[in-house]
Amino acid sequence: MTVAAPAAAPPRDPSAGPGRPPRLSVVVAVHDGEAVLPRSLAALAASRLPRAEWELVVVDDACADASVLRAAEHADVVVRLPGRPHGPAYARNRGAEAARGDLLVFVDADVAVHPDTLGSFARLFAEEPELSAAFGSYDALPEAEGTVSQFRNLLHHYVHQQGGGAAETFWSGCGAIRRAALLDVGMFDEWHYPRPQVEDIEMGRRLRSRGHRIELRPEIQGTHLKRWTLGGMLATDFAGRGVPWMRLLLQEGAVGEMRSLNLRPQERLSALLALLTVVTLAAAGELFSHAGLFASAATFAGMVALNRGFYGFLLRARGPGFLLAAIPLHLLHYLTAGVAAAAGYVAHTMVGAPGATPEVEAQHALGIRSWPPCPRRPMGGTWSAVPGARAAAPPRP
Repeated sequence: MTVAAPAAAPPRDPSAGPGRPPRLSVVVAVHDGEAVLPRSLAALAASRLPRAEWELVVVDDACADASVLRAAEHADVVVRLPGRPHGPAYARNRGAEAARGDLLVFVDADVAVHPDTLGSFARLFAEEPELSAAFGSYDALPEAEGTVSQFRNLLHHYVHQQGGGAAETFWSGCGAIRRAALLDVGMFDEWHYPRPQVEDIEMGRRLRSRGHRIELRPEIQGTHLKRWTLGGMLATDFAGRGVPWMRLLLQEGAVGEMRSLNLRPQERLSALLALLTVVTLAAAGELFSHAGLFASAATFAGMVALNRGFYGFLLRARGPGFLLAAIPLHLLHYLTAGVAAAAGYVAHTMVGAPGATPEVEAQHALGIRSWPPCPRRPMGGTWSAVPGARAAAPPRP
């Protein structure tokens, strides 16, 4: 087992080194994931694709638990990032730099892929040489119990199942990309996204803007192991997804153009109806207005009608009791998305595009040599360069 901390240097030649390089490299970034990582790595180990055809690179992003010990049981390479957490964009980039395969498969530490997932990616890219990236879906059997966990994971599953085909974004929970395509767009934007947000979506947008083809293949699946709480769901919908996604679209000038996944017209109208439901209900309570109650009921009924396909899926999958509990959660999900869109607009208007921390800005400007390397941002499809700012390679154990 090799434990390495590679520098941010140009990617190694896949043909270099002893023996034949693997067909693909699986990159798993983890931060304090001891509770879920063993299950994720065990699922990878059970893949039907012969082990000689792929390698496993695990990136330990400043874990304070025993994740690195769990990783060492399965990984070919463990990249350890000391200090404070750097975020998934940064960690995935370091994993990609350590990988040898021409095809990079990113799997979240809380996803257990199906036995045919790696083989499906390998066949797909072999059969379609013009394809640059592809991603799959959660399955319909999330492991965590509880209404919130089941609802949130089934919602993600349903959205991806309905959106198969050409895609405008990328999903790194279970997604693959050719190394050349990732390098062409400057990899994940570790400069603007130091936390889990929309770093994979943003990278996918850059892929599409440079003419790369991305596909959503719903039949390629994994089981989501995450246990959601109501507070965690709302925080993710607001600060982790909604606000940064709106800021990204405003920055691109593409608010009215995107039609895939969560930004289809149906989703936008549902968010508006959820907002109107709450506003009219609040007005009815304040004014004791029957008209307000009627308006609130009408907008709520409109939201339910727009999402009857999803509710039918929940009814078949979990029964009427679960459906009745899930509809208010769905209303809350759309309400949060609507508020996040407004907050994102305000943030974009008042602050502009998100920037790096002052510490990162200063290190970048001074060209400080360090390990881990200073976060970088893609500019014009390639990493911005500061003379003399290349990170020094740490000693290998």
